[in-house]
Amino acid sequence: MSTRTVRLDDETEKILQQIVQTSGLSVSSVLKRGILLLQDTVTYEAKTVPYDIYQELDLGPGGYAIAPSTDTQRAVKESIKGKLPEF
Repeated sequence: MSTRTVRLDDETEKILQQIVQTSGLSVSSVLKRGILLLQDTVTYEAKTVPYDIYQELDLGPGGYAIAPSTDTQRAVKESIKGKLPEF
């Protein structure tokens, strides 16, 4: 076990004291838990790739496109024709 010296600004010191009083834990225990939580967060963020975030998004049911994006011009023409009155 090692000993560390940590400098905290006034705001952080107040937060630490509040956590110690509320939880009943020692300063060392509070700091240890904080480091463990940070480790989990950093590990998760390091493993997360953009596709993982995309998978978590709820984009709805979809299926409402009338054509693929590669055929947009034809789809727009057909859509406009369908909305115009026939002569």
